[in-house]
Amino acid sequence: MPEVVERNETQERLKTLKELIREGEATTQDDLVKALRKKKFDVTQSTVSRDLRRVGAVRSNNLEGDIVYLLADERQVLPPEVSEDLGVLVRDIEANESLIVMHTTAGAASLVARYLDSMRSYLEILGTLAGDDCIFIVPVSTKKISGVMKRIREELE
Repeated sequence: MPEVVERNETQERLKTLKELIREGEATTQDDLVKALRKKKFDVTQSTVSRDLRRVGAVRSNNLEGDIVYLLADERQVLPPEVSEDLGVLVRDIEANESLIVMHTTAGAASLVARYLDSMRSYLEILGTLAGDDCIFIVPVSTKKISGVMKRIREELE
């Protein structure tokens, strides 16, 4: 019988975590641990880390430029005026035979990667992986890397 109680508690914790993310004020896992403890959930940072993966949360820049947790299905699309200025955030872009690597200013990689992902078909990329100031870009075909880089540069000018 304790398993049923634990499952309900987990479901309640995940529901509360989603609400906290939607409020948009928690920017770190530590913030989320504190907020969940205030709501009487006995959690650790590792529990919150697992729960963030379960609910599909990602760290990303909001429209004000702050890094926050967002639910993957609720991420915002960049407004046109923001996308026009993204080129100033890019420091350099280079490639080898299989991958494109873009370096950005500190904290900007997620924002630039989201923009690139929104144009996957046009750019001919499978997707991106962003850190704080670095983005790995995976082209659809390794034979077309130079063309992909050219389109990316044109988009960010």
